[in-house]
Amino acid sequence: MPNDLPIRKIIHVDMDAFYASVEQMDHPELKGKALAVGGSEKRGVVAAASYEARKFGVCSAMSGMQAKRNCPELIFVKPRFDRYKEISKQVKSIFYEYTDLVEPLSLDEAYLDVTENKMGNPSASLIAQEIRARILAEVGISASAGISVNKFVAKIASDYNKPNGQKTVNPEDVLAFLEVLDIRKFHGVGKVTADKMYQLGIFTGRDLKLKSLEYLEDHFGKSGSYYFNLVRGIHDSEVKPNRIRKSLAAERTFNENLSSEIFMLQRLDKIATEVSKRLQYSKVAGKTVTLKIKYSDFTLQTRSKTLPYFISDKDVILETAKDLLYQEKMSNSVRLLGISLSNLNTEDHTIKPTDLQEKSVSVQLKFGF
Repeated sequence: MPNDLPIRKIIHVDMDAFYASVEQMDHPELKGKALAVGGSEKRGVVAAASYEARKFGVCSAMSGMQAKRNCPELIFVKPRFDRYKEISKQVKSIFYEYTDLVEPLSLDEAYLDVTENKMGNPSASLIAQEIRARILAEVGISASAGISVNKFVAKIASDYNKPNGQKTVNPEDVLAFLEVLDIRKFHGVGKVTADKMYQLGIFTGRDLKLKSLEYLEDHFGKSGSYYFNLVRGIHDSEVKPNRIRKSLAAERTFNENLSSEIFMLQRLDKIATEVSKRLQYSKVAGKTVTLKIKYSDFTLQTRSKTLPYFISDKDVILETAKDLLYQEKMSNSVRLLGISLSNLNTEDHTIKPTDLQEKSVSVQLKFGF
């Protein structure tokens, strides 16, 4: 590790197959079976899959039809987000008994900075072990954890011994750990970037580390310096206990494709109601309304409009979504509609001339790790 960087003790806790695990906990008859939350064998998208289903290649974001082809015995269940939020709240309450520096990423994962912790325990590994044991005993589902000096390495480590396991990457082992890592594991390296790196002969962290800063910036622009630092263990993002929400959304996939705008408006009314409820529950409002449209051929389009004031009222959201719906003619029947609100009042807002435009867009510590 570079000696001039602060060394922290970071834990990344990741619940194992969270939605599916909750369903199997609440419905014992589903334990040990291939289970998909969300979707169906005809429509929709899988939100989560049990480990039994993952053995057949079923994964989140997969269409229900493909999931069923991969695993004919697959059982589909409807998601119960209120229940998942309830369980997530129980898990997070355990986190806060150890540290106030908790940064939730979603309902099922979070970063914890335990450099200084409420238990006075110098070992981050032992803290992670204790947290996982408590989640299993008190909540009823398992969790995995990664422990290291920064969020990037901790998150990768949490995947190593899943499910119900943990991995610690000590400060002196970070560079060696990153060198053997497949570049696809690096955050910010998506499929397109990974393919480009492969073409350049960059397959592992070691390959990436051999490239100069100039080379990486020449081939990857501003992201080049990010990759250059990351493979050297330089990732100094702090655990932020008050993560600022950037947007809030709701969407629906339909059992049958919609070709009538009247039917679309009926669906948008329900979606706008859900978005408004979530905004009011979170006590936020936003300026930018985005309409998401997925057509029957799976092409995706978004249409956005930024208002000069903050909104959270359902009727205003719906009217703005209607305007966006009528902005241009539909190119095909529709299988999914969604509404999101961004540019929230949790952010720093300075009104710009473009705000009113409409747009259409396809010292080194002694560590007890």
